[in-house]
Amino acid sequence: MEKRAILAVVLSLIVVFAYQFFFVKPKVETITHVTPGPAAQQQASKEAAPALQAPKPEAAAAPSTALVATAHAPEKAITVETPLYTARFSTKGGTLTSFKLKPFKTTLKDASPVELVDMNGLPDAPLAVTFPDSAVSIPADAPYESNVDSLQLTPAGRSGKLILTLNAPGQLKVEKIFTFYADKYAFDLDVRVLNPSSANLSQNAALSWTRYLDPNAKEDSYGHDGPIYLAKDGVEREKQSKIQPRSSVGPGVSWGAYESKYFIAAIIPKQPSVTNLVFGKDQRNMAFVGLEGPKSLIPAGQEGQFSYSLYLGPKDYNLLKAQGVDLENAIDYGWIRWLALPLLLSLKFLYKFIPNYGVVIILITILIKIVFWPLGNKSYKSMKAMQALQPKMTELKEKYKNDKARLNQEVMQLYKNHNVNPMSGCLPILIQIPVFFGLYKALLYSIELRHAPFLWWLQDLSAKDPYYITPIIMGATMFWQQKLSPQSPDPMQAKLMLFMPIIFTFMFLNFPSGLVIYWLFNNILSIGQQYYINKQA
Repeated sequence: MEKRAILAVVLSLIVVFAYQFFFVKPKVETITHVTPGPAAQQQASKEAAPALQAPKPEAAAAPSTALVATAHAPEKAITVETPLYTARFSTKGGTLTSFKLKPFKTTLKDASPVELVDMNGLPDAPLAVTFPDSAVSIPADAPYESNVDSLQLTPAGRSGKLILTLNAPGQLKVEKIFTFYADKYAFDLDVRVLNPSSANLSQNAALSWTRYLDPNAKEDSYGHDGPIYLAKDGVEREKQSKIQPRSSVGPGVSWGAYESKYFIAAIIPKQPSVTNLVFGKDQRNMAFVGLEGPKSLIPAGQEGQFSYSLYLGPKDYNLLKAQGVDLENAIDYGWIRWLALPLLLSLKFLYKFIPNYGVVIILITILIKIVFWPLGNKSYKSMKAMQALQPKMTELKEKYKNDKARLNQEVMQLYKNHNVNPMSGCLPILIQIPVFFGLYKALLYSIELRHAPFLWWLQDLSAKDPYYITPIIMGATMFWQQKLSPQSPDPMQAKLMLFMPIIFTFMFLNFPSGLVIYWLFNNILSIGQQYYINKQA
């Protein structure tokens, strides 16, 4: 097979593969209800928290009752301020009402901090502690008392506690103990339930994150906005359109979360082996993701404790990995993760010395070209050698036009006599395909590139070029590169090669501008290398 035929096939496959990779939405696994069997239930009982001791056989649990009415003090807002975020809590229900990430702007035009809480004006609690199937029913708006009026955590390294307390004399006492850290997006939550009554108290804590889903919002083909979790079978995501009123998975859930393309609100249980994940959506388009612990009996005069860690912040690989529960797998690098991650870490390393990701991408392009320089030289030399053999190839085709087997034999002998490998011209392209896809994933899903400016009109390297300038220039460099390459004697192949710059230009119009910069400068370097080889010949 001629080298240009192989190259044409390879380029065609690139177009088809790229279309499938970039424009066809991936299949999202549907999460189904999983009910733990007897063995799992027995194991859960064995691993229950020590504080939630089982009662004696002769003891009986108190019947389900409503919480005794308590005096309603005026609602008070408590602010938690750190260098990374501003959180606001309310004593009404003892819940979170706002969580703003200071280092991140909402959009390029809106400089206000990213707000993770979105309730669409509804009274639901975004971060709620509830007690389903419990002996005492606690209303969502029950009044809590706070140990502080506000919490200021600076400088880095400091920590502080916010304790919200609900006290119903004779029935129960609930404490929500939040421990915040000045230099972390992660914080801890311990829920203590004291049983002051004379009977055993049946209690089951649940922690959930709730968010409004805009039914008119268009789902992003390149990013997931919805529930995500990690269980025994790996990371699973649920599309908004597939969310049922209520689904559950577990036990054995490492974490559950609600994610967007660049941010995540994750709930991490301290005892995953006895934790179930629940998620769903109601008729008001309020979606929730929560964790439920084992239902337990709290003996009279004792207390039970339910412990969680939470991460409300950016999907930064290093920060997520620091949680120690594989939360970094929430970043969707796909099958090319093995290459996308090293490329991202290389970008972040170089950024320490060159604080412009656009320049860093160009530098990475140069380094990649240096690595592939010998292969590139071999490819271009092979193309020149193949061009020199075209007259003899034409003679052989005419001589053996009725004997395909003999023609192939003679062609291979011709290649051997002139020390030409027809596949050597395709090898550099084949090797760079994974690099291209790896960099694509790294640029598209890494928050480091979000709103990262390059120059002038390119103020977000994770988004497309707003004026399509770089894709058009990139297409022009591809056309120039083809003009320097030996032309195929086959008219059909020549036309195919002519259309490749046009096809690639349209493909790149909506790609992240950082990726277009990589391909553009790769073309420029390839043109220089090819020009050098042509001068040497």
